[in-house]
This record gives sequence, structure tokens and C-alpha cells, in this order.
Amino acid sequence: MSVVGPCLCQLLKTLTPEENTQCHYGLYFQDGQRRVDYVLTYHVKRPGAARHARTTSRLLTDNPLARSLPRASRQAEREDDKRRRREEFEKNLLDMGLELERDEDGKTPGVGFLKIHAPWNVLCREAEFMKLKMPTKKMYAMKQSSSVVEKINSLISKVLEPLRPSVEEHKTKNIKHLSYTFSREKQHLFNLSDKDSFFDSRTRSSIVSTLLYEEWASYSVFYKYQPIGLVRKYFGEKIGLYFAWLGLYTQMLIPASVVGVIVFLYGCATVDDNIPSMEICYPKENITMCPLCDKACSYWKLSTACATARASYLFDNPATVFFSIFMALWGESHRANDSTFCLYFVACLHQDHPRAEYELRVMQKSQKKEKGSLKKVIPKSLYGTMTMQKLTCRDRLPAYMTNLVMMLLMIGVTFAIVFGVILYRISTKAALHMSSNPITRSHVRLTVKTTAAILNLVVILILDEVYGAVARWLTVLEVPKTDKSFEQRLIFKTFILKFVNAFTPIIYIAFFRGRLVGRPGSYLYVFESYRMEECAHGGCLMELCIQLSITMLGKQLIQNNLFEIGVPKIKKLIRYIRSKRQAFQEEERQKRLQRYEIDHFLEPFAGLTPEYMEMIIQFGFVTLFVASFPLAPLFALLNNIIEIRLDAKKFVGELQRPVAARAKDIGIWYNLLTGVAKVAVIINAFVISFTSDFIPRLVYQYTYSNNGSMFGFVNHSLSYFNVSHFQDGKEPMDPLHLGYAVEICRYKDYREPPWSTSPYEISKEFWAVLAARLAFVIVFQNVVMLMSDVVDWLIPDIPKDISMQIHKEKILMVELFMREEHGKMQRMGSTASTGAKQKGSSNSYPPVPVARQRSMPPAHCYKPNNV
Repeated sequence: MSVVGPCLCQLLKTLTPEENTQCHYGLYFQDGQRRVDYVLTYHVKRPGAARHARTTSRLLTDNPLARSLPRASRQAEREDDKRRRREEFEKNLLDMGLELERDEDGKTPGVGFLKIHAPWNVLCREAEFMKLKMPTKKMYAMKQSSSVVEKINSLISKVLEPLRPSVEEHKTKNIKHLSYTFSREKQHLFNLSDKDSFFDSRTRSSIVSTLLYEEWASYSVFYKYQPIGLVRKYFGEKIGLYFAWLGLYTQMLIPASVVGVIVFLYGCATVDDNIPSMEICYPKENITMCPLCDKACSYWKLSTACATARASYLFDNPATVFFSIFMALWGESHRANDSTFCLYFVACLHQDHPRAEYELRVMQKSQKKEKGSLKKVIPKSLYGTMTMQKLTCRDRLPAYMTNLVMMLLMIGVTFAIVFGVILYRISTKAALHMSSNPITRSHVRLTVKTTAAILNLVVILILDEVYGAVARWLTVLEVPKTDKSFEQRLIFKTFILKFVNAFTPIIYIAFFRGRLVGRPGSYLYVFESYRMEECAHGGCLMELCIQLSITMLGKQLIQNNLFEIGVPKIKKLIRYIRSKRQAFQEEERQKRLQRYEIDHFLEPFAGLTPEYMEMIIQFGFVTLFVASFPLAPLFALLNNIIEIRLDAKKFVGELQRPVAARAKDIGIWYNLLTGVAKVAVIINAFVISFTSDFIPRLVYQYTYSNNGSMFGFVNHSLSYFNVSHFQDGKEPMDPLHLGYAVEICRYKDYREPPWSTSPYEISKEFWAVLAARLAFVIVFQNVVMLMSDVVDWLIPDIPKDISMQIHKEKILMVELFMREEHGKMQRMGSTASTGAKQKGSSNSYPPVPVARQRSMPPAHCYKPNNV
């Protein structure tokens, strides 16, 4: 029905017969017996308006001035074309065995509804085609082991009982149905006593919707587990997998959050004992630092950076290394659990058919080829030749080149914006240092850091929307063959663009800022006027923490929550207002609408890509730079607790019910999680090694310290500079800002002093620290990788209980087949003996092959239900 203009397709929740009676024919056909399984909506015009348009079209066609009034003619032709296409589409649905009923007299003006009912024979045929696993007659008991582990699990289950939702599926069941792939020829294996409830009748009931709203889509049950089984049956495997993965990911954040809080509290508890911070904060040290900018900035005391140094220690302490290793192993264990929980969603998938856009392109290619060979092909033979054709890399080469150029262009735009923010920080810092307000001058660093981080956040939010649209446009250009291929290509492009957009500013602060500066007297400049920015004395880790926290919390609060709540409600309000302007009388509006008319005003389902994407980006925030922000898992946990109920509320009450789709795993998202977890190990190794002062402190303590302590580390990490060596025009405008003339100032670097034989050259301490940093990166990566392999070995791909259950079901399935075949042979033997007796008594009639009749599928699987 996509050819009928902006068509909305939604599955509907079905009312009980009592509710159906109150709603006239509600979600049943007019006979009150056949349930509505699917509804298609389309725009309709009133008959009078349509006749008027066709009459106008004929008049304009005969009129010589028709060229000046082409709009009405084209509109009438389009309406006729839509009607013909709709009729052809409905005929194809009827040919497939579906039953249709049209409703164009509803209370929603300009909208027609086509109700669809799938008879029993169609359900049987499609279930066999899709290879659905359905419960058989066989039931078996889940035996409880008497081992200590099972007793502990039973105790834990009783303790967690208040956290389970109040639905039937979460009650402990020792009896389970044996499932088998449905086949019309083997219907004797299945319990078909109640055909209305055989194919997931619960998904046709409004009771499920009510249960989901009360036990899932409510903030009051945030502490409970999700009713995943119910979600899976109501929305399908694909959406059920998303919420199961989201729930597992949220549970895995709990231990990470606890450890992160402990690391943070350890920093708070030991900050007063941190010797480098004490040396910085001690005012009698009297260390004079070199200016932070040219001209406008003057000399300053190191003790003024006391607050920054103490705050940096909260995130840059010895426990940070332990936490980084823990989070690397956490990422690996989370990935292993992802592969395990998918086993609970084993589904037999049907073949992924070519997309309509792909078939159109193939048809166009075939037509060009036939025209080139001067052969006339009728439509059927054309379709036959079309199936032999396919789009090659040569056909897609222009699209691939466009994709490559546009992706590089978008990444270049991200880099350019980050560079613009760098210039903003440099110029703003110089302007604030020239301010006459002492309070402004004393908070220059904090002001610049915070405003730049907020500016980055705003740009990231805007570019996220732009990049999402660009990625979809580029994917459409490629014309993927199947929906699965389309989704994978779209996800990959969107992930690359949004990942670069979100993490480029953070990567710059972590690995580039403060390293391309130069030294006093020989600084590096951008455009010969903007001096490259430096890190604070405590290092760039504090600035990295500020940027990471603002970006992460801003995306979660604004993009993930406010947008998800506000945008659907605004769109729903706009649709309602538009329909109300064209509406009928007020008393008619007050009448109760049908369920499908109410659902017509809901927001259409746009796919799970945005939901997964925000969680994958969050996973990046939690793992990639966790060494600089140990509280990231805690904020992610708090966000996800709200996110689960927010998404549930959106799916149950704000969106049209999506078409149920089957899936066996989370698809390409698992590969992206694996890639992020692997990259996180490398990035955290470099953050600890190059961004923090952990390695310099370690080298000083065990190599240069006289007594093995950290006393003297600050002085050891600072180099000397003679102020007479400033470049002309770069010296401070107020050299007496401290009240005395400065001859020697200090700056953070490992360089020779001005009185040495090679002044300002890199010292041997620099190379010692660099070697230690590189060695730490190598050791850290290998240790974490080795421990990750151990975790993978300890966590099997298939848990033992699931493996035993699968083995047991196979054995029971064989027993069921053997028993059914044995019963069939007995019935055939009794039938043969009865036939022989009848033949002996009367030879007038031939024996009836009863066994053959019983082995055949029942007749109602091939005839429509006449109800």
C-alpha cells in the first residue's frame, strides 16, 4: 500500500468480544466473528470531490487553454492511478487467501481503513513457510537438581521474587511444552483443540497491552525485571531482543558502577595525603609559572592551581589503573553474555526477499539490456530475465564513490568544527585575561573549559541529526538487495559518522592538546597569531573529565530522553490538530472512535536503529575513556533505568504497534560492541600512559627520588625559562603583576635549563618517561588481552543448562515421532483387519483407506473459514 501516498501500516491490539460489541464492529469484521489481524490506511476523497475532479479533468482536456490549468488534471490522474494501484494490491491480497473489509465511513475524515483477516489455512501456510517453532502435545518436566549450586540458585530466586513482574510467565514452571517446526503434514503432533489460541492468541488480546502498561511501561516498577517473554510475543523477536539486551547491559552496569564509585571515593579519601597536590597547594614553595598566553597573561603562582590539582587527583590516582583493567574485562564479559542470552531467542528465519527498490533497478537494467539487443520482451518474460540479473559493483560504482566522498566530507566537517572550538578557546582565554574584573580573571580556565564543552555538545546534537539523514540518503543510493543488507549498511554509516562526531573533541583533549605547544620563547601558533593551548598543571585529565561528563550527560538528558518524550507528543498533537480542523461536527467527534482510528494518530515506528545507536555510543563513553571518568558507569546506569521504562512507555502508548519481525541475535550491533570493547583497551592504555601523570610519578618515585617517596616530584616535572629569552612582542604587558620582577619562570616539560650547554633541549628524563609510557602501553594491552581470553574461556558460548535442555528436547522429539508412528501403524493394522472382515461379509464395496485419510492434513487447512 506504499503506492497509495503516505500510507500507515500498523498491527492492532484486539478487543474481547464484549468490548467488540460496545464498539459496534471494532476490531472484528462486521460479522463480529473474524478478528482484525492487520490494518492498512490510505487517503480517500469524497465521491463528489472525485467526480468533480474527473469532470474538471475531461473539460480541461477538451479545452484549448488546458495547458494553463494543468494542476487539476494531473491531480485527477494521480488519484485514478492510486486507486488502480490500490485495487491491484487488494486483489493480490485476496489471491494470497486473505480476507478484506474496507471502512471509508469512519469518524476520521479523509482516511480509509482496510481491515485484513488471516484465515486458518493462511496461518498454517505461512507458519510452515516461516518455519515457526510451535508447542507440540508433548510436555516434559524440568527436573530440579539437588546439588548445592541448584539450592543456592533456588535461594537467590526466592530473594529476587519481589523484583519479578506480576505476570504469568515469570511464575516458576516445572512443566514445559516441547516445540517443533510447524508443518501441515504433521499437524497430529500439535494440540489444535483451540485454533484461535494456537498462533499466539495472547498477542491478539488487549489484556497483554494492559499487562505491559502496568508491569513494564510504568516508572513505578523501575526496580523490577522486564517481562521479556511477553514483550517478545507482543512485539516480535527483534524488539524483544533489544529490550532483553538493554536489560542485560543495564544489569552489567551495576558492578561497574559500584567499582567506579569506590575508585572515586578512594580518591576523595586520599586526596589530603597526595604529596604532589600538597606541594602545589603549599604557598611557601613560591614557584613562579610562565604566562599562559601572550601579552595579556602575566606570571602566576603555582599555588593558585591548588583546586585543579586536587580535583585531578580524584580521577588520576593509583586506583584508576585497576579500574581500567576491570572495565576492560567487564567489556569482554558483557560481550560474552550478549552471545549467550541470544540463545534464549533461537528463531527459524525465513528467507530475506529482495527489496522493491532493488527489483525496480534490476528491471530497469534488464529493460535497457533488452532495448540494446532490439528484442521485445513481454512483462512475464521480462520478469523471468530480471531474476537472472543482478546489480554488480560496476552498477553501484557511482553510488560507492558518492558514499566515499560524502563520508570523508562529513568527517572533515567534524574536524573543522573541532578546530573552530579550539580557536574559540584560545581567543576567549586571551579576552578574559584582559578583563578588568578580578573574579573573571581568576576563573578563566573553568569558564573556557565549561563553555567550550557546552558548545561542543550543541554541535554534536545538531550534527547527529544531520549525519543520520545523510547516512540514510547514502544507503538508498547503494540500492541494497535485502532489508537486512540495507539495515546493516545504514547502521555502519550512521555509527561511523556519529562515533566520530561524539568522540573527536574528546580524543583531541586526551591525546593532542598540550603536546603541540612548543616552549616559552618558541611557541607554536595557528595562523601566526593564535598560540596553541596548554593543559593545566594537573594535566589534561581534568579537562577530559569535564568534556566527557558534559557530552555524555547532555546527550542522555537532551537527545535520548527529552527528544524521545517531547518529539512524539508534539507530532501527535500536530496530527490531531490538523484532523480537527477538517473534522465534522462536535457531537460526532465526541462519539467513541474505533481502535484503529485512535492508533492512526500515533507516531509510526521508525525502527530500532536510534535506540541501539544511543546505547552503543553510551557504551563507548563508559569504556573508551573510563580512566578519566570513573563515575561514567553510574550515570549510564541511572540513565538506563529511566531509558527502559521510557522506551517501554513509548512502544506501548506513543507508537503504532510495529510489524513483528523475527531475529536470532542483535545482528551487526554485536560486532560494533566487540570493536568498541577492543579499542577501549588500547585507548585506556594510552590515556593512563600519556594523558595522566601516573607514569611520570612512577618513574620519579623509583628512579629519581632520593628516599623512594613523591616529595620533589612537582619541582622535578617543571623546567626553567629565562624571561629575557621571550620573543619580541610576546612578553607580558604587566611583568610586575606579582609585585616583583621575575627573572626565571617555570613551565611543565622535561627540558634542559637555560644555563646548560644545550639550553631548552629535551632532557634525558623525557626519554626515560617516554620509554616507560610505551612499555606500559604494551604491557597493559597484553595483560588485559590475556585476561580477556581467560574470561572468554571461563564463560562458555552455550551455558551447560541450555546445552542439556537442547539435548533433552532432541531426545524427546525423537521419542514423540516414534510413538506417533507406532500409533499410526497400530491404527493402520486395526483398520486393515476391520476391512478384511467387512470384505468377507460383503464384497459390494471396496475398503476405505482410513489410515491414509488420517495421515493427510485436515481439510480445514486448505479451505477458508466461512465464519
